Amino acid sequence: MPRSTEEITAISQAGGRVHSPVMILLVLVATAGILFYGQFLLNPANRGDLLPYLMVVSAEAVLVLQALFAMWTILSGGGDPRDFNFHATQETLYDEKAITRRGLRDQPSLWPILVGGKQVGIEVFITVYGEDLGKIEATTRAAIEMQGEHRTWILDDGGSDEVRDLAARLGARYVRRLSNNGAKAGNVNHALALAKGDFFVILDADFVPKPLFLHETVPFFIDEKVAFVQTPQTYGNLVSLVSRGAGYMQAVFYRFIQPGRNRFNAAFCVGTNVIYRRAAIDDIGGIDTDSKSEDVWTSLHLHERGWRSIYIPMTLAVGDAPETIEAYSKQQLRWATGGFEILFTHSPFSPKRRLTMDQRLQYMVTATHYLTGIAPLLLLLVPPLEIFFDLRPMNLHISVLQWLLYYCGFYVMQIVLAFFTLGSFRYEVLMLATVSFPIYVKALWNVLAGKDEAWHVTGRKGRPKSPFNFILPQVLFFTFLLLTSAVAIWRDLDNGVLTLATGWNVLNTLILFSFVVVAAREGRRLTRESRAAANGLAAAEVLVTHQPAPIRTIIARPLSADGEGLARISPLRAGSAGQKVAS
Repeated sequence: MPRSTEEITAISQAGGRVHSPVMILLVLVATAGILFYGQFLLNPANRGDLLPYLMVVSAEAVLVLQALFAMWTILSGGGDPRDFNFHATQETLYDEKAITRRGLRDQPSLWPILVGGKQVGIEVFITVYGEDLGKIEATTRAAIEMQGEHRTWILDDGGSDEVRDLAARLGARYVRRLSNNGAKAGNVNHALALAKGDFFVILDADFVPKPLFLHETVPFFIDEKVAFVQTPQTYGNLVSLVSRGAGYMQAVFYRFIQPGRNRFNAAFCVGTNVIYRRAAIDDIGGIDTDSKSEDVWTSLHLHERGWRSIYIPMTLAVGDAPETIEAYSKQQLRWATGGFEILFTHSPFSPKRRLTMDQRLQYMVTATHYLTGIAPLLLLLVPPLEIFFDLRPMNLHISVLQWLLYYCGFYVMQIVLAFFTLGSFRYEVLMLATVSFPIYVKALWNVLAGKDEAWHVTGRKGRPKSPFNFILPQVLFFTFLLLTSAVAIWRDLDNGVLTLATGWNVLNTLILFSFVVVAAREGRRLTRESRAAANGLAAAEVLVTHQPAPIRTIIARPLSADGEGLARISPLRAGSAGQKVAS
């Protein structure tokens, strides 16, 4: 079982074409299948009962339109974003004279970086909000060691003294705000008030950068209109069904969709593994803080101001996909809310938007993408309408074979295309795509009702919650479909014929059942881990009660007046256990 999406997320070299002749052929055949299926659905002669027909057409219209735009975007990509100016800048990226004069040949992380013959300052921001300390350390170490002179900052919205001590030990700067206003975007904007570099990198706490991150991204900024350079989110923790499903779902986007969006200057930031031009962010008043999806909103504002974006399909950092149902649900809710906010509050087709037609289309696709997650809800309800009320979406004169021919022309080709891109059929992707509709319905309702959601970090530590706290709608739907399947099978046995509605409903029931099984297994695992952690904590507390008050209270002070280095950690003897001194 693969443990990383790197092979399918990005090509080994950014200059290679992402489309093979077979890939282009499959996309064209899949597009033809989409068109034939759409024609079949919209043919008035094939229409059945109004209610199920409207449900099917509504759901399939969203899926068909999104699929067509995806095919168009994929076929538009494949070019190399690196031009002559990029290569010329990369060849002269480091100040060789300064490296020799200062004896830095064996310290690549201190090599001064030149863009257009001018030395530039680069800040690396690692945003932290309660993630595991080991992950923060791995990311910080890798960030500090990246080739090219830069300053590494830990932006700690979690207010952890352990993270502060870690930053001091590793030699990174440390910033802790008095409040968490603006969530991640506010955290970065606060750091920009302190850091003065020409460019800044944003890394989530669980995304470990590779040594050549700056080497492969900074040369793009020779073009003064480039606002940011985005690299893929590659996942290295495909250890559970949820993380595999979430990882593979994103892999196709980064492998094929984002490169296509490059063609239209519409590739957007995804919040991590990105480097910005400071002047561009200043031009729009900072990272957008009005949405929990600050990344895509910031990209939209930059494109409206005429800035250019670059996406390179090259893995330069590896991080973690959500491993639990809770983490996946919160991540998808945040992303979907941001998309729906664009749709209803900042329509790309508004005359007020200073976007090209290509950009308007691409952002509209982004804004409506999560409607594809709501479509399965309508399709799940179609078989029960036939089973209980004898209401069918298509005419009775449409044979099962004829219906399957058109249906397979659309869906089977989608599966074939996914098989080609992912290397095999990924049941995890099908399962998550089918059962995630409550998340997207909630996101849509939140936007329509103006309800704000608290900020959630995918990899944040905390007491694990039962996955069933987050999937009650799925459990209720499974129970309903299970009873419906029993009724349908009993009816078909009595009639002596197996109907399409029964087979369709049983399939949906099995998919939801597999998700409930995943939740049950995850719940048992989290319970075991929680008990083990509680036992370990209890043992530690027993040991502490037999020891004197430790010398643990610390205060962080700057090393020098010019701000170089993070802090000197000065231990002070605690007057009593638990006493704190503000730092």
